[in-house]
Amino acid sequence: MNAVAIDTVWVVFAGCLVLLMQAGFAALEMGLSRMKNAGAVAAKIIVNFALALVVFWAIGYAIAFGDGSGFGGATAWFIDIGNSQGVAALSYSGIDEATKFFFEAMFAAVALAIVWGTMLDRARFVAYLPFAILFVGLIYPIVTHWVWGGGWLSQHGFQDFAGSGVVHITGAFAGIAGAIIVGPRIGKFRADGRANPIPGHSMPMAVLGVLILWVGWMGFNAGSFLGAVGKPIGMVVVVTSLAGAFGVLGAVVMSRVLLGTYDIGMMGNGAIAGLGAIAGPCAFVVPWGGALIGLVAGCVMVPMVLLVDRMRIDDPIGVLAGHGMGGIVGVLAAGFLTTTDAAATLGGRPGLFYGGGAAQLGWQAIGMVCIAAFAFTTGYAAFWLIKKTIGLRASESDELAGLDISEHGMFGYPERFIEVIGAEPEDAHSHVGGSLHV
Repeated sequence: MNAVAIDTVWVVFAGCLVLLMQAGFAALEMGLSRMKNAGAVAAKIIVNFALALVVFWAIGYAIAFGDGSGFGGATAWFIDIGNSQGVAALSYSGIDEATKFFFEAMFAAVALAIVWGTMLDRARFVAYLPFAILFVGLIYPIVTHWVWGGGWLSQHGFQDFAGSGVVHITGAFAGIAGAIIVGPRIGKFRADGRANPIPGHSMPMAVLGVLILWVGWMGFNAGSFLGAVGKPIGMVVVVTSLAGAFGVLGAVVMSRVLLGTYDIGMMGNGAIAGLGAIAGPCAFVVPWGGALIGLVAGCVMVPMVLLVDRMRIDDPIGVLAGHGMGGIVGVLAAGFLTTTDAAATLGGRPGLFYGGGAAQLGWQAIGMVCIAAFAFTTGYAAFWLIKKTIGLRASESDELAGLDISEHGMFGYPERFIEVIGAEPEDAHSHVGGSLHV
């Protein structure tokens, strides 16, 4: 009884840390958006979180973890907490069903938050509702079932402990499909195809968001045991932190080499790439493995940002480079670096570097491709449908004026754009008029 109580408290706390990641996404995306859109980002974060929780409660949890086929589940609608047995896929944990649902719902909300980062400054608020229903109610739960719900990938030994593939690849590739459908921000690309920099309004806020996300990742990874007693949660926290740190250092070096400067945004995305990469193998590798994974993810992230620009895709916060490439590195790393002890304890095969042969790496590659393809295809279809029906992108005039005022009727920073009673007269008057087009 005491062990179950300790496990329950830990998982609830870890779930709250994952919930805190919404604050991290808010600060990161507000900092990297233009000032005239900061309020719209805040609205997007809180509404999407609410939608994710409701939809995952109603149908997402059942498809992700309910009994069914290798493709998806079909029991535990509205989580059915009156069923003391709970879903079989999570029966390895002795905590109650409601706690399991809470923790897993926070993951669904993170995946949804990743998606919308690709469409800052130009997506309409009205598009959030239908996409959240489709993504949290169908796309994300299907991938989750494949890996964590007893589906076909788990049956072949695919390893993804805390979501390099399930969360980060799924969110990133659905998001990049949305970026393609919605198109680039006005003025992002020149006629010759070269990208114009559109800097965010607050790099300090963006870095604060990264650090909040880093704190949340401790619960994200170490909480995925769905227990604490007898679990190596301390080691997972250390491995996770090392991967984030080496992700930053890799990005620092590569930004200096490729850009000739120590780019602040690349540093932040280096942390995200390293942390996203270690999510999947965090319980399967030793500390030096986590450091190597983070370093590789941070290094490949920087050229990926440049490649996305060359492809004329406008990804304002580098979702594909950070979450997407980080997720790919993490999924493949489990095929190389899973230790013999971890494989024996958690199931699966040792990695290639530990004498496990190429079988595990092969299934990691297959899973990575299938998750990315499924997320991109279904995300593209969902965004195309939204575009053709209710509309996905704000009008040109609304985009130029800023989504704060056009969509929500008030700026996130009202004293910057309009005269506010009580503000300093020179500050209020000096920014009226043309500043709407910042």
